[in-house]
Amino acid sequence: MDKKRSDIGKAIQKVRLDKGLTQEELSRKADIPYTTLAKIESGMVVNPRFKTLQKIATALEVTIDYLIKLDGK
Repeated sequence: MDKKRSDIGKAIQKVRLDKGLTQEELSRKADIPYTTLAKIESGMVVNPRFKTLQKIATALEVTIDYLIKLDGK
């Protein structure tokens, strides 16, 4: 169960790296605190808020659904 929860963070990190963004750049673009993004990517935040995921997905120019599907791979 814990593995599944951290997969969304791994998916976010993969897309972020594919787009050549640092955590700091993505956090600014998504208008969320850097520490929040770092905790989500590392799996420390096990249940990120929908609004936060929405901001991240928008900043990465993908859908939340895309991120969720990525985490299954």
